[in-house]
This record gives sequence, C-alpha cells and structure tokens, in this order.
Amino acid sequence: MAVLQKIRNRSGLLLLAIGFALLAFVVQDLFTKGFKSISTDVGSVNGKDISFDEFKIKVANTEKNQQNGQSMTSMQASNQVWNQEVSIALLTAEFEKLGIRVGEKHIVEVFKADPNIGQNQMFLNAAGKFDLAKFKEYFKANPEGIQYLKEREKDADLNAKYQIYNSLVKGGLYTTQAEGKLKYEVETNKVTFDFVNVPFSSIKDSDVKISDDEITAYMKTKEKKFKSEEAREIEYVLIEEKPSAEDEAEIKSKVQSLLNQRVLYNNTTGKNDTIAGFANVKNDAEFVNANSDIPFDSSYVAKQDLPAENAEMLFNLPTGQISAPYMYNGYYCISKALGRKSGAKSKASHILISWEGTQVPNKKEVRTKEQAKAKAESLLAQAKANPGNFFMLAMMNSDDSSAQSGGDLGYFSPGQMVAPFNDFVFNNPIGKIGLVETQFGYHVIQVTDKQDAVKLATIAQKIQPSEITNNKTYEQATKFEMEAASNKDFDALAKQMKLTVSPSVRVKAVDESFGSISNQRQIVKWAFNSDTSVGDVKRFEIVNKGHVIVKLKKVYDKGLMAVEDARPQVEPILKNKKKAEMIKAKLKGATLEALATANKVTVMNAVDLTVENPSIPGAGFEPKVVGIAMSSKVGKLSQPVVGNSGVYVLVTKAETKAPAIQNYDEYVNKLKQQVASYSGRVIQALKENADIDDNRADFY
Repeated sequence: MAVLQKIRNRSGLLLLAIGFALLAFVVQDLFTKGFKSISTDVGSVNGKDISFDEFKIKVANTEKNQQNGQSMTSMQASNQVWNQEVSIALLTAEFEKLGIRVGEKHIVEVFKADPNIGQNQMFLNAAGKFDLAKFKEYFKANPEGIQYLKEREKDADLNAKYQIYNSLVKGGLYTTQAEGKLKYEVETNKVTFDFVNVPFSSIKDSDVKISDDEITAYMKTKEKKFKSEEAREIEYVLIEEKPSAEDEAEIKSKVQSLLNQRVLYNNTTGKNDTIAGFANVKNDAEFVNANSDIPFDSSYVAKQDLPAENAEMLFNLPTGQISAPYMYNGYYCISKALGRKSGAKSKASHILISWEGTQVPNKKEVRTKEQAKAKAESLLAQAKANPGNFFMLAMMNSDDSSAQSGGDLGYFSPGQMVAPFNDFVFNNPIGKIGLVETQFGYHVIQVTDKQDAVKLATIAQKIQPSEITNNKTYEQATKFEMEAASNKDFDALAKQMKLTVSPSVRVKAVDESFGSISNQRQIVKWAFNSDTSVGDVKRFEIVNKGHVIVKLKKVYDKGLMAVEDARPQVEPILKNKKKAEMIKAKLKGATLEALATANKVTVMNAVDLTVENPSIPGAGFEPKVVGIAMSSKVGKLSQPVVGNSGVYVLVTKAETKAPAIQNYDEYVNKLKQQVASYSGRVIQALKENADIDDNRADFY
C-alpha cells in the first residue's frame, strides 16, 4: 500500500515525464522525417505555392473526365495537372509583367472557337452564326449553369491572354534584311585551302587521365546542363505467378472431357444425370456459358478477325464439326462451327458532298442542298464512266476525312453505318456504284469487297496457376527476400536460386513505373522513404503479376549529376582538350609539308567549302576550321586550330565572295521558316529558368 501511496503522491511528476517523453518522440520524428508532412502545399513555382487541397480536386476531376474509356492512375493524372499548374503559374506571371488584360470581347471569341459553344444550335441565329444575346439569355433562364460558366470564363480568360502573349512573342521573332544577307553569304561565300590535321586518335586514351575533380569542375561551368534531380537506383527480381505444367495439363484434360458424354450425380434429384458431349449438345449457347470462361458470342466473325494462327482451320471448319484444341491469349480452346454467312462484312469507298446545315466539319465548299445534289450527280456519272478513277475523285472532292485515303471506309458489319448507306452496300454486289442521301449529305458509293463470316461456339478456359503453384511461388519469393536481406550477394543468390536480376533502374520521387513493372507507386515510395537505406531489401506483391523483390542500390541527391554518370559524356571532351595541347606542342614548322612530315600525316586539300556546309573531306564536320580559313589571309600559315576531330594548321588558297544581289527576300523567308516554331519553346524556356519545387512525393 505504501508503494501505491507514493505513486499517487508523485502522479503529477509521472504525467509530466510521460508528456516530455511524448514530446521528445514527436520532435525526434520531425527531425528524422523533416517538416515536409506539415506542409499543405504540393509545390511552388518561383515562390508561389500550389495548394494541395485545390490540386487534389483537379487531379480527381482529370481522372474522372478521362476520355475514350482509358484508365488513368492517380500519378498519371497528377503529372498532367502538375504540368498544367506549372505552365499556368509561369504564364500568369508573364501576363502580369506585361500588363496583359482581356475583356468580354476576347472571352467571347474564345467561347466561339469551342465547337460545344460556338457551333451549338441553341446559340446560333437564323443565319447559323453565334448569337451572344442567345448565349446570355440561356444562362439567365438556367441559373444552375452559372457556376459552370464562371469556371469556363476562367479558362477562357487565361486562353485569351495566352493568345495575346503568343502573338507578342511571334511578333518579336522577325527576320531582318541584314540577317537575310548573312544567310546568303554563309551559303554562298566559298573558300579553298590546304591543311594538315593531326587527329585526337593519334594519342591513346590510356595516355590521358581525367580525375573526378576535373569532371566536377567542368560540370560546374555548365550547371544547368548537368543538374540532377533526387533519384534512387534499384535492382529487382521478378518472380511471376504463372501456371505450372501440371496446371496446364489439368485445364487441357478438363476441356477435353467436355467432348464426351458424362454421367454426373444430381444433388437435387439424388440420381445420376447423363450430360451430352459438346458435339451432341442441343443448346450450344447454354453449354458454352456453363463451361467457358468467355461467354457465348452469337455474332458472325470474318476470317481476318479470327485468331491469326488458327484462322484457316476455324474458318474452314464444316458446320457441326469441332476444331482441334488450340491456344489463344492464355486460354485453352475448342470451337464448334455453327454456320456460315455470305457477305457478312462489306468494304466500301464513298465521296461525301455536304451542304450548309449538315453537321459535317471542314467542308471543302459552301453550297446549298441543290448545288450539293448537282455536284454529287456529276461525280456519280464520272465514277460510273471510269470506276478506276474513284480514288482520285474522292481525294479531290469528298468532305469526309476518308478523302485522304481515297474515300476508303474499310470493312464494316450491318448496322454500323446509317440506314440508307448500310442498305445500299449490303444489298448490292461488289463493283456497284450508286448515290444515296443521309443526314450528312449525298454519298457517291462504290462497293469494293465483301467477306463471308462464320459463327462459332467456343469453349475457352484460362490456364491459371493453381493455389498449390501460387504457394510455391510465395515460398520461393519469401526465401529470396529473407536471404537477400541478410546481406547475401543479390546477384549470386539469384543465380543460385535460378532467378534473374533485372538491370538496375533509376527512379525519381514522383515515378510510379520502372523497367517492366508498371503502376507500382508503393515500390518507389519505399525507395524514397527516409527509413530505407542503401542495401535494404523488400518484397512486394503485385496482383496478377507475382512478387517483386527490390534492393535499394544507390541514392542520388539533388544537385550536380554524379561523376560516374557524367563521365561518359564529359571525359571525351576533357581528354580531347588535353590531347589538343599535347598536339599543339608538337606542331612546330614553317610549312604544311614540314608539319605533315614531323607528325606522320599528309597535306590535304579542301575545295569550295562554305560556312553553311563545312564538311572537310576525310575529316568531317568542322565549322570552326572553315571559319578560320574564311578569315585568314591567302597564302599565310595559320596558328593551330582545335577542331572536332583533331588539331589543324591550314593555308587559305582562294576565297570566292558571293556576288551582290538586289534583295535578300529569298533568304529572309528561309530564316522565317526556321523561327516560325520558336514561340512553342517559350514555356520550356520559362521552366528552365524558374525555381520550381515539386513536393508531390509527400502526398502521393
């Protein structure tokens, strides 16, 4: 009791001690993991924060609004939104610097350019033009759409400002007559010279050493070029969950057994039932659905749509017969022929002639319905007179995108085309040319081919690993993880267990895929976790794939590129610099011949080279050498010139100046074509010069 009393008396001190311990634990955690987790910002651009709360909403909307039924991971959506947010932040700052403002007129023009608004029937007047009054009236009558409109106005405001900004950038990319003159001269001025070239290859690479400090010093002179993001290098072993030979044999036996009559005990009746085999079954669809992993398909299939390796066998299978077993996409299959249908698929070409009012974009001409009919009838007559010219007639006249391929629409099944078009093609023989009208316009149609199709009842069972096989795979993966984690050599252990170590890969903090492993954000996050150290090993289970055992091989900090990574790129440059000094020290002589003899090379000749085309015979692309030759006095021995392939000494023999011309418009236009796309580089240039912090790895 005395002990309990003492505890009660000192309970205040005890609680205080516990409080200090908890505080110490939290502080230690903060110092260990940093204060990043406290941040509510997903990143910043030039000091302007990007809120995570707003960012995650945009990411969710991007995932939700993905088109064409394609799936998108959270990280893929995050990457897309991040690039947008960075670009918007950079451009918005530029708009503010330049004082770019837009009004209602600019925003309306952006709306009009959107087909969902500018071509919406609700907002068009009697002349088929966008009517701003109708547009405003619609939202007055439908106030629930006001918020949507406000969101669209934000995008339109930004878009309008960007159009002005882009116009300003393009306006600054002009080309002067002086630049045109220079372009003319570099293309036309010619020089002929003799030269001696002592190549860098004359000195062995092994005779020139480059230290790590020299590579680092070189990188520091070009930090932007050699900057590196934080990264992790990992190596891994993939142990796939795949069926064993026993699993495959079991599925094959199961499918084969369906061919024969079977006797099965019926739990409901308490009697044995006799089950007909696949060949004699009365209801093929019911039998397939009861025994196949792929449901019965009642459609007719053309030969080209059958599994390629077995198409010939399946297409020519007599009705009622069962095929030999075959493999298709991991399924073990047998098929029964249920019949053949002639002309089940057709191929046709057409020439579409539309008129004002039809929902056809990019019409070649503005025409009335009467004018469209007259033109279509004229083209029909030409096509009938010369069917071989249909391709060119379609290419030159059709309002459809298929014009680029001569009107060819490929193969299609009944019901895929609008009714009048469908009926003409499937009710007429190959070669028939005719005219039909649809809501899109008048179609001059040529039926070019027809295909027969077959109906098959196919039992397909997927060959999958059994539970026993998966358990063995799990045991193998766990054993490898445990032994690799106990500091055993990763490669040697893999070799011992007859596994393959995949080539090491480098991942960045926001990556989610590496090597052959896709959508595995969990592995990348583990590699960047502050608790993960070089040499650590961990096993990850991947659904429908297997087990990945990963080892963290190396950590790359943010900053200059690692020396070993930069060496392949930088070392040849620095070696050639040293070689150049060694070669220059040996280039002593008053004539090219003397220099050539002393260095065991020959005097060579270059004729009529230009700065635009500075390719020296036997030496390669050498603009600096040709430039020196252009600026040297005729007959004078030059100083040593360090080129791309070696060190040169030259003597200019003759220089031909470009003759004077009236104007340089031709050359100005050449340069204009070159700079036309430069405005598209603005955002990338802004990114390269911006201070961008990407903290998404803390949230995703």
